[in-house]
Amino acid sequence: LYSSRLKSKFLQVIVTAIGAALVDRAGRKPLLLILGTGLVLGCIVTALSFFLKVHDLAADAVPILAVTGILLYIAAFSAGMGAVPWVVMSEIFPINIKGVAGGFATLVNWFGAWAVSYTFNYLMSWSSYGTFLLYAVINATGMVFVITVVLETKGRSLEQIQVAINRE
Repeated sequence: LYSSRLKSKFLQVIVTAIGAALVDRAGRKPLLLILGTGLVLGCIVTALSFFLKVHDLAADAVPILAVTGILLYIAAFSAGMGAVPWVVMSEIFPINIKGVAGGFATLVNWFGAWAVSYTFNYLMSWSSYGTFLLYAVINATGMVFVITVVLETKGRSLEQIQVAINRE
């Protein structure tokens, strides 16, 4: 157990570093969309593993699918939604509201983390694979948000970003 936790944390560090290196090359929005797809796929693969387990199908594939889904999710989250929104947040808020807006965004983030932690066991007792399908839908909804609302900030000054925000 300790060894697997250590390996997953090592994966997080490596992938976060890769994401940090890519954020200026690929752009914020494309990185969020590509890695958002990884989040959705990770949840679907994990849901599939639970579905197979519940229905006593492909027993040999269940552990491999579960680990693959979770590792895919960890990697995609670490390089994408775990890091990039903080970069975007630091770029879109003017200096006079950056502290308050950043604090509010952090509050919303931690509330979301609490909600997931609080409801996880209830959802798993309802349906193990349904839980991860629900998470896949939530992540897909997040991608729709990125497509429709998030502004690409790569290579733009704060003034250019503010002009673009005020136009929309």
